[in-house]
Amino acid sequence: MRRLQELKNSKRLLAGPYLFWAVSFIIIPLIMIFYYGLTDNDGKFTWMNLAKITTPENLKALGLALLLAFVSTVICLILAYPLAMILAGRNVNQSSFVVLVFILPMWMNFLLRTLAWQNLLEKNGVINSVLHFFGLPSWNIINTPTAIILGMVYNFLPFMVLPIYNVLVKIDKDVISAARDLGAGNIQTFTKIILPLSVPGIISGITMVFVPALTTFVISNLLGGSKILLIGNVIEQEFQQGSNWHVGSGLSLVLMIFIIASMALIAKYDKDGEGTAF
Repeated sequence: MRRLQELKNSKRLLAGPYLFWAVSFIIIPLIMIFYYGLTDNDGKFTWMNLAKITTPENLKALGLALLLAFVSTVICLILAYPLAMILAGRNVNQSSFVVLVFILPMWMNFLLRTLAWQNLLEKNGVINSVLHFFGLPSWNIINTPTAIILGMVYNFLPFMVLPIYNVLVKIDKDVISAARDLGAGNIQTFTKIILPLSVPGIISGITMVFVPALTTFVISNLLGGSKILLIGNVIEQEFQQGSNWHVGSGLSLVLMIFIIASMALIAKYDKDGEGTAF
């Protein structure tokens, strides 16, 4: 019993740093957001900060953010699923190397990755220089929604590939072989076996792409030239330019609805955490 008690005490000590980190960087910031979002300048309770989302400007920014996040998520899914299937079908050493190639850009600073795309897409950037060299018309998409979608797809594609790959690689090959032995073709095997078993990874990938794409402001600032306002840009301006923490926090609370919805989807379709464990 004494030994068991010592083990419990040691576990508590080991959990101390994680508890400190969670309280300092998760719980306290959330409390601050709730406080500022539900109070006015005099510290009185109000719903007005949340109601700011209903203004025409903010509704337009939210609608555009939802549209671009949806499009980028669909593109990521279309690109990621076949790639994840190819990786899952290769041997361990080959797939591990390719997965590492996808993870490497994530180790680079997010801002630098987006700045690189700005240099590629700008009017006198790398892509247009190559097109001019071959006598082709220039590709002027910088400061447009298309450029923002490209930036989102590039930055968030690994978050779609890895969960799907992680689920596909765990599918028992004997199950697929059994389906083929029973006469199932490639299409039937995919629709009846592979696709249903990969749903947890798909749901995890969708939520991990859609939520950051919805709330981003760096990509739209750099690739949209600060001309295209998404809801993330509106919140950033409330904090940085207007110094209005109450309205900014209120709008952030509204966006938490999408985060809670994504957590509910993961809890429903990925109960074992297969799609989130890399």
